[in-house]
Amino acid sequence: MALTPQLRDQIESLIASHQIVLFMKGTREQPQCGFSATVVGLLNQLVPSYKTINILADPLLREGIKEFSSWPTIPQLYINQEFIGGCDIVREMFSNGDLFDVLKLAKPKAITPSITITSPAADALKNALEDAPDNESIRLKIDVHFEHGLSLGPKQPEDIEVHQNGISLFLDNISAPRANGITIDYISSGLQGSGFEIHNPNSPPAVKNMTVKELKKKLDAKENFYLFDVRTKEEWELYHIEGATFMMNVPQEELDTLDKNAVLVFQCLGGGRSARAAEQFSQKGFRNVYNLTGGINAWAKEIDPSLTIN
Repeated sequence: MALTPQLRDQIESLIASHQIVLFMKGTREQPQCGFSATVVGLLNQLVPSYKTINILADPLLREGIKEFSSWPTIPQLYINQEFIGGCDIVREMFSNGDLFDVLKLAKPKAITPSITITSPAADALKNALEDAPDNESIRLKIDVHFEHGLSLGPKQPEDIEVHQNGISLFLDNISAPRANGITIDYISSGLQGSGFEIHNPNSPPAVKNMTVKELKKKLDAKENFYLFDVRTKEEWELYHIEGATFMMNVPQEELDTLDKNAVLVFQCLGGGRSARAAEQFSQKGFRNVYNLTGGINAWAKEIDPSLTIN
């Protein structure tokens, strides 16, 4: 199938509108093939957000991206509008560290984390191993969102082993630093039933909500904090809260050097876009991150009725 000019423009627009774009089978939440699931799993360990395109939903795009990239298989990864490759290449780049360089991420230092496994958890893990094949072990994976995954699986050559309370626990070198200081417990009863419970002191704090009245008090008191407006330029020019900063005007290098203890408040029209932005900064280690509840809609209703919001 020939790649039409319209389809080429569509693909170029998708690639240009996001730093990381993965053309895959299925979605990030539900990959529809093992190769796509592998790349998603690798990206989830490194970055909090990226764009996925489900080529199964568009047969023309499914064939067009192959011709566009001169690459016959799916998935296909683009970073900063540059074609990176398919599953095997991405997996190799992850292993040798090249993917960190492309994403401008610091390579993890190999450490053996300190982990506490309570006696109830150790007993539950031993029971799980009794029914497992001989080549499987207890594995712990912690992704960039600090979501924890305990599973059974074969040991890998690059694994880091932690032996505690009679249990050998295996982690990849990405998860190991994130696991330092964690406690793994097993709860045998309760409202949510039995299961493992992991306490991780490294998990970034959750995004907190701020009302428009609380924001008004901060502004009136001239407190030292950042109020970032994450809306579009057109929205910003129509109306904005005095004292806010239009986030698209702030250079990335300036955002990267902000104090991790600084108070950051994110605001949009209704609170949805700003919640996503706030979550990204929380995942980067910022400790005082707020989302403005109701956004500028609530500000116009409760604080400044002179604003006309369409």
